Amino acid sequence: MPEDKRPYTSRYIGSLVSDFHRNLLKGGIYLYPSTQSHPSGKLRLLYECNPMAFIMEQAGGVASDGEQRIMDIKPTELHQRVPFFVGSKRMVEKVESFLEEYKD
Repeated sequence: MPEDKRPYTSRYIGSLVSDFHRNLLKGGIYLYPSTQSHPSGKLRLLYECNPMAFIMEQAGGVASDGEQRIMDIKPTELHQRVPFFVGSKRMVEKVESFLEEYKD
């Protein structure tokens, strides 16, 4: 079966804007979770997450930090970083349920 007919692939470019654009057109989810070395996440809320969340919501998708809607987070600092999950409502909700089920 050709690669472009599979419903899910792990193709990524490694750039938020490029990967987000591909997912917006083709479907899928973009994940940038917190890690041990970056427990608050690595992407900046105001400059990276909020603009992409706004665009995705206008397209009918969802953006979350794993617990709440990105657009509902009130910034506490200029370069505040957050985990970021953006894509279709079904896929983001699935990630949120996994995060809740396997919390620490």
